[in-house]
Amino acid sequence: MRRVWRLIRVLAITLGLLAAIPLVLVPVYALVNPVSMPMLGRYVTFQKVTRIWRPIDTISDRLKAAVVASEDGQFCRHWGVDLGALRAEINAWRAGRSPRGASTISMQVARNLFLWNGRSFVRKGLEIPIAFYLDLVLPKRRIMEIYLNIAEWGPDGEFGIEAGAQRAFGIDADAFSWNGAALITVTLPNPHLRNPARPTRGMARVAGIVERRARAGASHITCLYRNGQVQLE
Repeated sequence: MRRVWRLIRVLAITLGLLAAIPLVLVPVYALVNPVSMPMLGRYVTFQKVTRIWRPIDTISDRLKAAVVASEDGQFCRHWGVDLGALRAEINAWRAGRSPRGASTISMQVARNLFLWNGRSFVRKGLEIPIAFYLDLVLPKRRIMEIYLNIAEWGPDGEFGIEAGAQRAFGIDADAFSWNGAALITVTLPNPHLRNPARPTRGMARVAGIVERRARAGASHITCLYRNGQVQLE
């Protein structure tokens, strides 16, 4: 019986320490630019990592609009988790349909900073409270800035939109056309297989949908601007 209680105590301490990591680091990341878990994984295995941090105001507005349109249309409205989308996913799972994830940008930041890739209920259960905490502590602008600078945008260790833009199009992150912004955004689920410079027919079709949504979506990204006024050309 003592062994059981000892094991429970060890597990409780371990879980407490794991929970303390985001509790401590999220406020730090308000000022310090973080490194993601995938980046750390490449560093410790001596693989190439390319990342040039870009402040949010120096990143193309078209790119930001495309990312919101593609990844999280309610980004400026929810508190880290889109409860409506999450409820729909739970209902789909109960009905025996394959869930799509319902991951918001805040949830993706939580996963990239503190968790692991791969679908599991355990990871999702950890991801949700961390996403709420991120939105509680950090402004939306900072969450988006971190996201754009830690997401993997290329097949050879390109992290952050600056490295991705240079790899794909030979441009800086402030120089996207609407089409280029949409094309690089639709590579996000798998930048190892999707090349925005040489899109497949399917990629081009999805990018066209994202572009149309982004062009019409100024009202969805007002939280990303200091004065709340957005003018997309």
